Amino acid sequence: MMEVVDFYRVLQVDPRAEPEVVRAAYRTLATKYHPDMIGGSVDRMVALNQAWSVIGDHAARAAYDRGREVLPPVAPAASARPAEPVWTQSAGRPPGPPSGTVLDFGRYAGWSFGQIARHDPDFLEWLARAPIGRAFKAEIETILESRPRPAVQTAAPSHKRRFAHR
Repeated sequence: MMEVVDFYRVLQVDPRAEPEVVRAAYRTLATKYHPDMIGGSVDRMVALNQAWSVIGDHAARAAYDRGREVLPPVAPAASARPAEPVWTQSAGRPPGPPSGTVLDFGRYAGWSFGQIARHDPDFLEWLARAPIGRAFKAEIETILESRPRPAVQTAAPSHKRRFAHR
């Protein structure tokens, strides 16, 4: 029996994700897993490109979604292990205790905003601007403003460095 590939899972997005979110996820993953990058993989890139060719095209995505509705759900085998938590299927175990709203979509499904802020604050900044995250914008901004900023080291003035040998 032929295995059905879940393109949404390959791109780590929710099936309800807007096109902007899907595009951003594809670009991020393509940058991360490109064969020219350290840790990149040809197989992973082929899967990403295949998923993007379907999910990135409006007509192909609609046809794919209709096909997903027709397929019967796969019943777990009697000896199968219990379902794994959502976070084991995407970005891994969240760091530290949860704080704030917990996402139910994307690569950080099962993570709270506080956990994401400790691990990947750039993602939260992007999410606040993305259509799918606009409802959480105020909460995200509050969390990002409350986190400590790294100290910025400034270089010595150039005139002190230039004449240090005197």
